[in-house]
This record gives sequence, C-alpha cells and structure tokens, in this order.
Amino acid sequence: MADDSGVLEAFLTLSATLTGYSRFRLLGTGQAEPYLATTLDAVGDDALGELLSASTAVHDEAAGDERALDQGLRARILSDDKLGPVARNVIKMWFVGTWYQLPQEWRDAHASRQPDSTHVVSPASYTEGLLWPTIGANPPGAKGQGYGTWSSPPTLDLP
Repeated sequence: MADDSGVLEAFLTLSATLTGYSRFRLLGTGQAEPYLATTLDAVGDDALGELLSASTAVHDEAAGDERALDQGLRARILSDDKLGPVARNVIKMWFVGTWYQLPQEWRDAHASRQPDSTHVVSPASYTEGLLWPTIGANPPGAKGQGYGTWSSPPTLDLP
C-alpha cells in the first residue's frame, strides 16, 4: 500500500468516525501521519487496506445517515475478528498516543510478520492525545494554561 494522500484521507475518515472528532481536529494534532505509519507497520498492507476499504464501504452505504453509519461500523468493522482489534487500537492510539500490541489471538490468526509491540508513537503523541480535550484537562507536565488557572474549575470543550 503506497502511503499516498488517498490512504491518509481514508485513514482520517475512519479515525474521525471512530473517535467522534472532526478530521480538522485530528489533523491539528499533527499525529495523522505518524498514526497511519504506526498502524501500517503493526498490521501490514493487507489488513490496513481491508480496514480502510470496509470503512469506505460503510460510509458509502450510510450516505450521510448517522444511524446507518454507526450500525455499519459496528457490524462490518468493530465486530469483525480481523478488523475490530485494529480499529479499537486506532481509537486508543488517538486518545492516549500509544499503540498497544494486538491480542495474541489476532497475531496468531492474522499477523504478517510485522513488528507489533506496545509503544508511544511519537514524542508529541502524549500531549496531543484526544484524552485531554475529552476530559477538559491539560496533560500533566505539558501545555500549561498559565499562572492562577488552578483556581478556576475546568471547562469542557466538546468536539
């Protein structure tokens, strides 16, 4: 699978659907390319291509109907033995900046000799994780809001 703009676009569409955050917000993290590369390195061309193809098919079939999109995502991707674990890892990666090793059962059935280990994706992935805006907090030790902000309760900026 060539790492071209079409693959990145398909990955962003899938990621936006899985996370509930807009493509704009995901691009703003600066992590789209590293996350795509990490997923590709861990699962290989075939599994990633299958996941992105299934995502495209689900989006095409839903034709803008959010309920149909949700049902299609659950039926065709999240409940699939091959695609589900990868999709769940993509979700976790966007929220906490870490790729988690896929379950042993998945690796036994689908591994393509790709390196798959739990690791932090990039130096910025922790601070750019979607966990922080989701809970209305800043990552500890990074992105400080300024002096005295501790005296006010946090506000939630939902996606």
